[in-house]
Parts: sequence; C-alpha cells; structure tokens
Amino acid sequence: MLVWVGERTWQACIDAARRLPADSTQITLIHVTEDDSPDAAHGAYLGLMGRRPPRPDPGDRITEFERRSAAELLDAAARRLGRPCATVEGHGRPEREVVAAAAGADLLIVARDGDQSRLGPKSLGKEARFVVDHAPCPVLLIWPGTTPSVASIPPKPPKPPKPPKPQHKT
Repeated sequence: MLVWVGERTWQACIDAARRLPADSTQITLIHVTEDDSPDAAHGAYLGLMGRRPPRPDPGDRITEFERRSAAELLDAAARRLGRPCATVEGHGRPEREVVAAAAGADLLIVARDGDQSRLGPKSLGKEARFVVDHAPCPVLLIWPGTTPSVASIPPKPPKPPKPPKPQHKT
C-alpha cells in the first residue's frame, strides 16, 4: 500500500491507512518536494548578484530546509501510523512521482485537495486529479475533513428550451 503524504492532507491519509487490516500489509509513505523553489531562488540570486555572487546561494538553504521539512513530515506520519512502514522522499512533480511510485502498489491512498465545501469534481485539485486519472493501481480517495452533505451537490442544470416546431405554409 502506498500512502501519499501531502502537507495539507497527510493526517487523513494516515488515518485511512490505520483503518485497513495490518496483517501482512506493507505500507510505504511517500512525500514529494517540488524542485521549483530552490531553482527560482538560485536564478533570482544570480540575476541580482551577477555571475560571481559574494555570499552563499539561498537556493542551497531552501533545498536543505525542504529536505528537513519532508523528513520531519514523514517521521510524523510514521509515528501517527503506529506500525512499521517504509518512507520515500521524492523530488520533482508530485503527481508524476506518486503515479510512478504506485506502479507496484496494490492500493494508493490519496486525499481530496480541492474545494472541501461541497461534493463534486472541484474537490480534486489538479495534482490529485492527475493521480486519480493515471494511477496504475486501485485508489482509495478520501476526504481530509468532514465529508460535505449530499445537499451540497449543485442542482441539475435546467433543460434548454425546445426549439419551436417549424410551421408549414399550405
């Protein structure tokens, strides 16, 4: 079983994994850090300071901060899970890394990451939508908080008016 540990939804994913039978279930927790922030900081720093900057590049500090944050998040998730598990720290596009990691999984646990106020397709953000659409294994899709009521489904759109029947001249 693979559990996607995202910053905003990890607790709900871990709680869902805890509810599944523990017998012989091998669990892997995955967190993916995008590489955009350090690259942007590095580029901005070089743009401001020139080819030979006088101080350490802030991109390196951001990379180290993200690495520590990811490790701390995975440690917290493993503690909450309360049973043995493997952890994976990925780098790159989260949705693509999660899909690639799910290649050998029997189940992938993903939380909705979009609009949490109502049921419907907007409850999935673009990353979760990509994972749900492309996962090579079954996906357990969960709500990270309270599930909205069925009353939150938007009303059915009205039927378009029927075009008038053509009138025949005699």
